[in-house]
Amino acid sequence: MRYGGAEGTLALQHTSLSLARGEFVAVVGPSGCGKSTLMKLVSGLWPSTAGSVTVEGREVDGPLSSVGMAFQNPTLLPWRNILDNVMLPLEVVEPHRRRLRAERPAYEAKARHLLSLVGLSGFERKFPHQLSGGMQQRASLCRALIHDPKLLMLDEPFGALDIFTREDLWVQLQELCADLKPSVILVTHDLKEAAFLADRVLVMSARPGRIIADHTVPFPRPRRLEDTYGAEFQALQHRLRAEISAARRGDSIGGEEVAHVG
Repeated sequence: MRYGGAEGTLALQHTSLSLARGEFVAVVGPSGCGKSTLMKLVSGLWPSTAGSVTVEGREVDGPLSSVGMAFQNPTLLPWRNILDNVMLPLEVVEPHRRRLRAERPAYEAKARHLLSLVGLSGFERKFPHQLSGGMQQRASLCRALIHDPKLLMLDEPFGALDIFTREDLWVQLQELCADLKPSVILVTHDLKEAAFLADRVLVMSARPGRIIADHTVPFPRPRRLEDTYGAEFQALQHRLRAEISAARRGDSIGGEEVAHVG
């Protein structure tokens, strides 16, 4: 992916990854390495300047309706209450758009169920300004999941929250994914978050970004916050940190472009 034409900024080069159905992959790397660009290419928001992106056997040539997205900022519409914010994708994404009027009670029940899963029962008629940042982010996750996306894209969704709220949302996201089983790509700078949530953690090089390491996370699910203080968990974080530091310096990892780590 190159921005600004042939002489512009090369953001991604020789970047290749695969994601299995129901798999949770976290992407980490130096600031500016192209993590968010990767998300936009996979979701079809931007076209690549070379190569291809394939989702469910079809090459991506535009925005995908099968994708749910959540960002660092909740981006809730201030004039809509929380229930209506969560249901917003149903007004846009087919086939839900055609069915919404006739099946609204069922869709509303589903939205209420999602809100209950993240502890927001009783807040359906509140407006975003009446909720804390953590509560708004919970609602944002529900909105990303309301249309049963097969692929959930999370671009630093907890980065603006305090550590206690963040960890609470890790646990809730783990439970949501266990219940709904979407495929997930998470972009994050938080190595603890990546190791807690993901089945695999991919490390990217400095710009132009590429995948330089692929770690399988060995910890069984469901994971507990107490597990993050264990020696094996800490060792994985240190390994990721060392690889990102090497990437920032431009060093190779193990003498190869990509290191697959079991």
